[in-house]
Amino acid sequence: MSPGPLIIDIEGQSLTAEDTEVLSHPLVGGVILFTRNFATPAQITELVKHIHAVREPRLLVAIDHEGGPVQRFQDGFTHLPAAAQLGRYYDYNPSKALQLTRNTGWLLAIELGAVGIDHSFTPVLDRKTHGSKVLKDRTYHHDVQVIAELGNQLMKGLQEGGMQATGKHFPGHGGVKEDSHLELPVDTRPYEDIYSQGIFPFERMIHYGLAGIMPAHVIYEQVDSNPAGFSRIWLEEILRKQLEFNGLIFSDDLSMAGAHGAGGYTERAKAALAAGCDVVLACNNRTGTIEILEELKHSPDPVLHSRLAHMRGHHTEAQETYHDSARWKKTVDDIHLLNDEFPMEQELEF
Repeated sequence: MSPGPLIIDIEGQSLTAEDTEVLSHPLVGGVILFTRNFATPAQITELVKHIHAVREPRLLVAIDHEGGPVQRFQDGFTHLPAAAQLGRYYDYNPSKALQLTRNTGWLLAIELGAVGIDHSFTPVLDRKTHGSKVLKDRTYHHDVQVIAELGNQLMKGLQEGGMQATGKHFPGHGGVKEDSHLELPVDTRPYEDIYSQGIFPFERMIHYGLAGIMPAHVIYEQVDSNPAGFSRIWLEEILRKQLEFNGLIFSDDLSMAGAHGAGGYTERAKAALAAGCDVVLACNNRTGTIEILEELKHSPDPVLHSRLAHMRGHHTEAQETYHDSARWKKTVDDIHLLNDEFPMEQELEF
């Protein structure tokens, strides 16, 4: 069965009969896991095995596991640094910061891959600005050149650990203060400013080989009246044609307040797909997910199949062996030192 364009969530730490039925639907292409799905590394390994066993080709299993304030799994996993900590380290020692960022990406991929997870939605390529309610320590730096350098190193580390990268939130969430989980932000800047202050790291990362991009639930009113994730101008004209991005476009979660303007759940999914998203995320509302499954019409797509297959993990190191590697031990030690010298400034919950 070819994978569909929908990534959904599950409620608990094991699959229910309803979960299995829903995951078997031809519109589903993957699962995103949250903290509520995790108890121990052994438990999550079994859960992922069961998800992968539901159908063939297997569903993509993804997670938001950025480090710092957004790390879904804690016990049994290294507490990864926030992007801003690596950015502050860069100001102090650029070469060591770049190496640690690369090693952090590798460690992230190895630890998640050991429990079977295919993909983490990272790195955040937004520009660091004061006053953001959602970005906070999730962003590397205020300098877009530095963001691109650090993002590239994280991507290289992820790839060395068998995982692809997804940059977010295109074309940049740094120009607004509002949290798109809770409201729909409007960015009033002209395109030229959005490019120089937001798009630049994405353009560089596309050149470096970025496999996935997630657009922002933000309206950039001088470009289009629709949020970027529902805009053909942003996704087809700018991202695909101008920036020549050929990878997979994931929508941000359709349950976020920033997506509500597109209508009900099915209307949101249709609008995101029509705008150019390959895959839409429908999380934290099973009723809305089932509505999409019942109402959305979508034919098998070989391009989607290929792009999703590219995002699956290719991990080689088992959990019982990676702890013995010199690289893992050094990276963990370096992260502990970083946390001591450059602690996180702000906490974030969503």
